[in-house]
Amino acid sequence: MKAMFWAALVAAVPVLAPPASAQDRSASNSGHVSLGVTGGTLGVGPEVGYRVNQTIGVRANATFLSFSHTVKSNDVRYDGTANLKSGGAMIDIYPFGGGFRLSAGARANGNSGRIHATPMRDTRIGGINFTPAQIGTIDGDADTKDFAPQLTLGYGGTLRRGLSLSIEAGALFQGAVQIRDYRANGSLSNNALFIAQLDQERLKVQDTLDKYKVYPILQLGLKYRL
Repeated sequence: MKAMFWAALVAAVPVLAPPASAQDRSASNSGHVSLGVTGGTLGVGPEVGYRVNQTIGVRANATFLSFSHTVKSNDVRYDGTANLKSGGAMIDIYPFGGGFRLSAGARANGNSGRIHATPMRDTRIGGINFTPAQIGTIDGDADTKDFAPQLTLGYGGTLRRGLSLSIEAGALFQGAVQIRDYRANGSLSNNALFIAQLDQERLKVQDTLDKYKVYPILQLGLKYRL
C-alpha cells in the first residue's frame, strides 16, 4: 500500500509542476499567508500556511472523517467504525526553493473507533466454541495515542495567480490502535469461564491491530495565497 502512495506522488509531480517562469516567480511568494482545504487519508478540513522565505514554511490543519471497515480475527467477523479527528502543525522545508517540500510535524490525535460483532452460528471465542445465545453481541471501543509525529514529502504547483494544488504522502506514527472495554451481552456474560475466553479473544484482536502502527498519509490540498 505504501508503494502505491509513493507512486502516486511521483506520477503527480510532472502534472503539478509549474513552468520555469512560474517557479522563478515562486521566490516572490515568500512572506504570504495561504488558506485552503486538505483532504485524504487523514480526513478533510481547513489548512492555513505561511511561507517564511524560499526555503522554510509552516502549516497547520484540522481534519475529520468517518468510515466503516471489516476486521476478521479467528472465527469472529467485526464491523468496525473509525472516527478520525486530528489537528497538526508542520514545518515545511523547500530544499530547491520551488514547490517540492519535506515536512515534519505532529498531530493532536483524537482518532477513535468501535467494533461490533453478532455471531450467527457456534463460534470459537478464545479456545472454546459457544452458541450465538451464549455470546450475544460483542462490542469494543478503540483509540490511539493522543500525540503522533508525522513525516511527509509533498509538491505544490500553481494553477493560476494565487491558486495552487498540492499533494503529499508520508506516515503518521500513531502506534497500534488499542482495544478498550471489550464486552459481550449474551447469556454467559457473567460466567467466569466465558469472561476468561473473551479476554483471550480480545488479545487476538489486539495482535491483529498491532501490525498497523504506522498510518499512511496521502493528502491533496487546494489553497489560495492572500
